[in-house]
Amino acid sequence: MAAVVVSSMMGKMYGLCFHAVRQTAGLKAPWLLHRRAFRISAVHRQQPFDSSLEKPQFPGASADFVDHLEFIQPNVISGIPVYRVMDRQGNIINPSQDPQLSKETVLNFYQKMTMLNTMDRILYESQRQGRISFYMTNYGEEGTHIGSAAALEPTDMVFGQYREAGVLMYRGFPLDLFMAQCYANADDLGKGRQMPVHYGCKDLNFVTISSPLATQIPQAAGAAYALKRENLNRAVICYFGEGAASEGDAHAGFNFSATLECPLIFFCRNNGYAISTPTNEQYRGDGIAARGPGYGMLSIRVDGNDVFAVYNATKEARRRAVAENQPFLIEAMTYRIGHHSTSDDSSAYRSVDEVNYWDKQDHPISRLRHYMTARGWWSEDDERSWRKQSRKTVMEAFERAERRLKPNPELLFTDVYQEMTPGLSRQRDSMWRHVQQYKEHYPVDQYEKQ
Repeated sequence: MAAVVVSSMMGKMYGLCFHAVRQTAGLKAPWLLHRRAFRISAVHRQQPFDSSLEKPQFPGASADFVDHLEFIQPNVISGIPVYRVMDRQGNIINPSQDPQLSKETVLNFYQKMTMLNTMDRILYESQRQGRISFYMTNYGEEGTHIGSAAALEPTDMVFGQYREAGVLMYRGFPLDLFMAQCYANADDLGKGRQMPVHYGCKDLNFVTISSPLATQIPQAAGAAYALKRENLNRAVICYFGEGAASEGDAHAGFNFSATLECPLIFFCRNNGYAISTPTNEQYRGDGIAARGPGYGMLSIRVDGNDVFAVYNATKEARRRAVAENQPFLIEAMTYRIGHHSTSDDSSAYRSVDEVNYWDKQDHPISRLRHYMTARGWWSEDDERSWRKQSRKTVMEAFERAERRLKPNPELLFTDVYQEMTPGLSRQRDSMWRHVQQYKEHYPVDQYEKQ
């Protein structure tokens, strides 16, 4: 009962106080409104407001307001131009863009490009003869490999897709190891565990190639961020095709590298076809270079069949990537003359005339040869002699690889754990029991002994 009385009294007191406050507020309200109106009126008279000068304050983008409805058309801006240094006959177009490379350097470019071409032909034929299981050629794209590789430092890290054998060759990877990898013999650095053309070399800072498309793009962004934190004056270059740029990994890698400000060069080989998909079915925008600004990256489109243009663009991108800690996107326009791989027949989706045009009229090797011939650095005799010598060198490495034994089967169970786990031990024992039981089907004499 007492509690009810106290509650009733408190309610009446609260009501009286609220009524008093409301009355006081009611008396002051007209005066406050009048004063506020006077201040607003004074501000308007002193600082007239012009809405046309108002700027957006959104944190997500910087732009101006407009008062008319208009969607941005993809073809309003003309296509990004293609940077080149020499024309198809090897003539320097703008002398200020000539990299002024020495005769020895240019000859090295040419010899590496033609050696790669020779190796491609021999290994391609070896797959057709059933000697190796798979192969991918680099026909038509040699200029993108050698031009970019020459512009890098040996300590820079390379993430390849699967068509960058020339980059590894320029860095000094020997023919014997190329052959060993494709033949999966005992000399293979990967111990026979990868399918052909999936090269890798820790000593040359070339990360082992993996089959899933575009996985190397976000990995390269992470590696570049690590190098930036270590402040080692090193850069990362990541190669991929225009088809791989359609993968989600590409967008993740672009965005991470830009926001984390990584010293990274994204190098897109736009060779016209992603397996059997032409570019007009791959994307609707202006190629791959046009995507760079959307992610906040500096971009350039270069003639991938002009080894000097590729060299200049990569060298400048590398310099600025390290000095400014930011990513760059290079789109090298080229053409895949060969089939996508030995599992592909490109005649099903493109004409022979189209392929012949790029092979005969606009090939990076012939363009560089024109340049050297005009300077008296190369002759027909030099060409015949070098072709004969390079083929002999490749064939000798090829024959050595064929004679070499396969890796010991025990290596299937190593390099995962420091010590063999019980589960792996049981699998190994089971494998050997199976091989012994059906030894007529397993030529163990072709494998190295333990």
